[in-house]
Amino acid sequence: MKNSKFVLDKLSKIFEQGLITSKDLGSEILNILKSKRDEVVFKMKLTSKDEFEVLLRRVEKIEKKLSKFEKKSRKKTKRVKKS
Repeated sequence: MKNSKFVLDKLSKIFEQGLITSKDLGSEILNILKSKRDEVVFKMKLTSKDEFEVLLRRVEKIEKKLSKFEKKSRKKTKRVKKS
């Protein structure tokens, strides 16, 4: 409801300013939608595909190091026999 009111307000301002041609109207609508998209992406704190791939590689490296560390720690610990 809030978002639709925002878009309607922007469209009414466009008509008030006298933008009559369809080309101007189309470009103005695209600008409004792009700004809303950017606003939503910023709020969600999304990353780009490149950033995601870099983060994914970093996590994989850390997981490999952790598994190696766990294997080493298992080998180093000796189990005590019960008497």
